[in-house]
Amino acid sequence: MSSEATPIFGTRQLRTPRAAAVAGILFAVLYGTATLLISNSIPDDPTSSADWLADWGGTVAFALGLIPFAGIAFLWFVGVVRDRFGPLEDRFFATVFLGSGLLFLAMIFAAASLAGGLLASYRFDPDQLVDTGLYAYGRQVMYRINSVYAVRMAGVFMVSLGSIWIRTGSMPRWMAVLTFGTALGLLVTVTYRPWVILLFPGWVLIVSVYILFTNLGARDGPMSVDEPRTPGSDPG
Repeated sequence: MSSEATPIFGTRQLRTPRAAAVAGILFAVLYGTATLLISNSIPDDPTSSADWLADWGGTVAFALGLIPFAGIAFLWFVGVVRDRFGPLEDRFFATVFLGSGLLFLAMIFAAASLAGGLLASYRFDPDQLVDTGLYAYGRQVMYRINSVYAVRMAGVFMVSLGSIWIRTGSMPRWMAVLTFGTALGLLVTVTYRPWVILLFPGWVLIVSVYILFTNLGARDGPMSVDEPRTPGSDPG
């Protein structure tokens, strides 16, 4: 008699849905839209007055409402990308990959929460918000979190992921080169310009579209296209 227990019900191997790569596309669209709406509504000068809130506060509030859904989509994107590593996942790079991704998500949530708090405070008492200096301080902190720390974590996320792709061969080399180049731009650029922030969702969009289309029609799961190479195996 076999020592393995026979399941009562039929079982199927759990696999990541191929269509789950759409989550990365959703993140890119939602986060990119929110970034564009906020950047077009808020004056470029961080030291400017709060008068713009009277006209553009509703637009910014709508953009901030997109951030939580973008974050949910980003978590699914991380799961889809990690699924392609398979059993060859490296613990060191995987830890950096997951840690930087979660830190990026936490920082954009913190920046959005701070911005939402400023909007609510302005509606409650606009004069007090400005006179106490809370508006100027909150806006500077928001910009720092979103444009400096979150962007750097996005760069680390990309570097670790590109390194994993190079070691496992789970993605083509041109994708890894694109990832390293974009990550370098995020890590060394110091500016409040929205185009820098948009580099990350743009990269996520490219990766997600590639994963989606390479897995369409695949029969052997998410690794059937560009399957990772086992260390020491014959590439031929």
